[in-house]
Amino acid sequence: MLKGLIGKKIGMTQIFDEAGVAIPVTLIEAGPCYVTQVRLPEKEGYAAVQFGFGEVTPKRLTSGELGHLKKHDLPPLRFLREFRLKSAEYKVGDKVTVDIFGVGERVDVVGTSKGKGFAGVVKRYHFAGGIKTHGASDRVRAPGASSSTTTPGRVYKGTRRAGHMGHERVTAQGLKVVLVDPERNLLGVHGAVPGPKGGLVLIKDARKQ
Repeated sequence: MLKGLIGKKIGMTQIFDEAGVAIPVTLIEAGPCYVTQVRLPEKEGYAAVQFGFGEVTPKRLTSGELGHLKKHDLPPLRFLREFRLKSAEYKVGDKVTVDIFGVGERVDVVGTSKGKGFAGVVKRYHFAGGIKTHGASDRVRAPGASSSTTTPGRVYKGTRRAGHMGHERVTAQGLKVVLVDPERNLLGVHGAVPGPKGGLVLIKDARKQ
């Protein structure tokens, strides 16, 4: 069965193992999630399940979102995300909680990294910068030449330059589950998770075991 949930990053703490070693842990409020839609290969061409997470007041949603949820007597849910399946394992209306995961399992956590705004190449890509002597004091954090002259006569797409830093989709792979608390919908994973406190994350089975 697919193991996947939508959650919210709470923050970091630490726990101690049997040997008294401190383990850095990220706490995630994982679920409960509701199955809001099931996609089938014979109808949509692929198998997937759509989860909903985060109950809100109806005015926070569009009329289309409300209609989509009311069709199956589901509460107003702020976040809807789709998880791919190999076969139809859920039906609409099912409630999925954090106890689908067990201590010791490996998971991938997908989040959006913190946005840093506009940044230069030294901060964004760790460029060394220019020389600091011989009258070049205004070139210390400059990127330098962008390309050659006649050939190619242009700057290649994807050249590393100043721009918006952060706020990108990031996946932390192979994190070990060290805490599962179904009563409080808490999941603890060993290590850091992308994004700020309160950021939306997706928890999935680890692709690389």
